Amino acid sequence: MGLGRRIGDTLRLPGPGARRSVAVLAVFALAGAAGSAVALSSPALVERLGLVQEAAAPAPPVPQAVLRPLAVEAPTPTPAGLADVLDPAADDMPGRFAGVVIDPATGAQLWGHTPERAFVPASTGKVLTAAAALLTLNPTDRLDTRVVAGSEPGTVVLVGGGDPTLTALPEGEESLYPDAPRISELADEVRENAQGEIDTVLVDTSRYTGPRLAEGWLPGDIAAGYITPIEPLMVDGGRVDPTLQDGPRVEDPALAAGRALAEELGVESVDEGTADPGAVGLASVSSAPIAELVEHSLRVSDNTLADMLAHEVALARDDEGSFAGGARQVLAALEQAGIDTTGAHLVDASGMSTRNEVPPQLLGAVLAAAAAPAQNPLDTQFLRPILSGLPVAGGEGTLDDRYARSGDAASGRGVVRAKTGSLTGVSSLAGVVTDADGRLLVFALMSNGANPGEVRPLHDAMAADLSRCGCAGSG
Repeated sequence: MGLGRRIGDTLRLPGPGARRSVAVLAVFALAGAAGSAVALSSPALVERLGLVQEAAAPAPPVPQAVLRPLAVEAPTPTPAGLADVLDPAADDMPGRFAGVVIDPATGAQLWGHTPERAFVPASTGKVLTAAAALLTLNPTDRLDTRVVAGSEPGTVVLVGGGDPTLTALPEGEESLYPDAPRISELADEVRENAQGEIDTVLVDTSRYTGPRLAEGWLPGDIAAGYITPIEPLMVDGGRVDPTLQDGPRVEDPALAAGRALAEELGVESVDEGTADPGAVGLASVSSAPIAELVEHSLRVSDNTLADMLAHEVALARDDEGSFAGGARQVLAALEQAGIDTTGAHLVDASGMSTRNEVPPQLLGAVLAAAAAPAQNPLDTQFLRPILSGLPVAGGEGTLDDRYARSGDAASGRGVVRAKTGSLTGVSSLAGVVTDADGRLLVFALMSNGANPGEVRPLHDAMAADLSRCGCAGSG
């Protein structure tokens, strides 16, 4: 793979009609504080992973993702045993490398290679954002987009509420986002509730403040499909084509949303404006629950969704809805939960900026908290959606095309679940894996200053080595 400005790890798929159906139907059976197994109950996913499968029964039930309580049966790998397996790969890793392995049942670090050293995380930084969102926002809450009456006759105001999943697609066409609300639904309600003829749509973006692009972002990345200018109002994540996961984005997402509503209403005039306090409500639609949005942001590495969730975290914690506010409050939420953020510096919440710095021990600590037993000292079992949002190796999400059925990482196929991260010269992988003894382990592997095309397979192989490791009796 060549080294361009960006080597993004967002999921690149064709439109809904041609996309492969690889829904998240893996079931986390967190069976044992010492271990876990990923039970794959989706026939399509099982077949994709190359696992043995009985002939499908007629009309099979829809699998459900279930997180079971942790127990304590599986033995814990020894630090010496893990060092025997991982040190050679760590020592030979190109560029600069740091990594950590943690036992989530106890919180103990079992292996580390300068784990306190801060690296550019790329999209593994979304793990921090996901945790902060779940720690701050009610997981069942939804993000609302409203239309209110304008101060002038014939004017309506489309008010952004931080939901990038609002779609301009008509009823019957599948959105890229789960349970996405529709502009057409807003238009129907406006027609029903508005008094008189409508001739103007205004868009209100006053919910967010500050720059629309974070430090370290390049404007060219908008056309490349990596980023969208962050405003609290947009349709389809700011995509030009709402059916392309990583197609080009628009420069003016809020106005584009206004134009979509205007088209539905048969109106030509669209402009910026602000809703009056106490303006009469005409319509409202809501996103999927926060927990589902968190899962989606991790699974397909949706940059826009992650950054908007961080803006919402900032507002919920009485800070400004901005990149700076989001960065401050993501770390503050983790610190308040008892997670040490020493060494971390954030300027965005998606990981697209090369000015972010995160040590692998912080990524590991967040994942360990998410996978810890019920009633753990941090009481963070409500972070479980982070685990169910992690892509399955070789099966779905941004690990869909990794962990081939043969090669050094083959044993990790269907066993490793991890968040990926890639930028020019940056590669990272952070997630969970079950070792050969059945113990659930958390890992974070980070490389800077090396070609991701060279490093990714090495990270994958290290995680696969953990899945093969029966290291409890070593050392």
